[in-house]
Amino acid sequence: MSEPREPRAPQGQAGAPQGRPDEKAALRLGTRRSKLAMAQSGLVAQAVSQVTGRPVEFVEITTYGDTSREHLAQIGGTGVFVTALREALLLGEVDFAVHSLKDLPTGQPDELALAAVPLREDPRDVLVARDGLRFEELPDGARVGTGSPRRMAQLNAYARNHGMTIETVAIRGNVDTRIGYVRSGELDAVVLAAAGLGRLGRIEDVTDFLSVDTVLPAPGQGALAIECAADNADLVAALGELDDPFTRAAVTAERSLLAALEAGCSAPVGALADLLADGQIVKEMRLRGVVGTTDGTTLVQLSTTGPVPETHDQAMALGRELAAEMLAKGAAGLMGERAH
Repeated sequence: MSEPREPRAPQGQAGAPQGRPDEKAALRLGTRRSKLAMAQSGLVAQAVSQVTGRPVEFVEITTYGDTSREHLAQIGGTGVFVTALREALLLGEVDFAVHSLKDLPTGQPDELALAAVPLREDPRDVLVARDGLRFEELPDGARVGTGSPRRMAQLNAYARNHGMTIETVAIRGNVDTRIGYVRSGELDAVVLAAAGLGRLGRIEDVTDFLSVDTVLPAPGQGALAIECAADNADLVAALGELDDPFTRAAVTAERSLLAALEAGCSAPVGALADLLADGQIVKEMRLRGVVGTTDGTTLVQLSTTGPVPETHDQAMALGRELAAEMLAKGAAGLMGERAH
């Protein structure tokens, strides 16, 4: 994949003949304004232009999650980066929108189609630490920044199980702001998503890739979602060419688990579905899930393996099955006020 770069919005098409629809008119892509959102949208825009033969122009939209100074755990997380983009779609102000899939609420509005889930990037979390330190090398009492209760729960549990002492610190802000806390010495390390740093061309900042055996990522992490109006059949079909069936099956199972646990995307839930291959032949899908208290004292972590889902309903069933097992092990009590 080419190096991600922050795109500039191309100018709208000038001089289109009046009086007849212009099939080459620019498609309007709704995106958040952050560097990461723009980089992600830039990658999608290139692909959409290739499959449609139409230019793409960016419509920058500010969401509540971008302007609120509160921590995501306080404002609920679910949908705070998505609602304004979806409203623009429903009002016809944009033709399609690009989201980080982990930001999408698990319920899909009937009026909107999740037209494509492109091939997933690296789903892992990564550490950016001072002095090039790996997680196991952090000094006692190290201050580790993250805005995610899911990361806090698993980092604290790992530290406790390996005789480490760390302090997790709740932070907000874009990638530059978060890494800045390390550069300034305010924090010893921060935890971010590998995919985001990769799309920004900043993977060299990573000092440690955290194994999914240590920290399970957020459901859908590393994947993008391309959404458009459900009644625009031509656009749904065109965008559908960017869909990766294995990625869609995996994130559908992960998000089904999240929904069945009745947890928002700010809850301390991690999930990852991956494909198990026998040689070159993919045989099964394994789904792993975790939920825990943010101090790491209690984790419920389970997995299930089954045939690779061939339909949406099969992927949903895989997630619900694991969620039921986790709830039976006490998962509901670990999600605070979000559990019913």
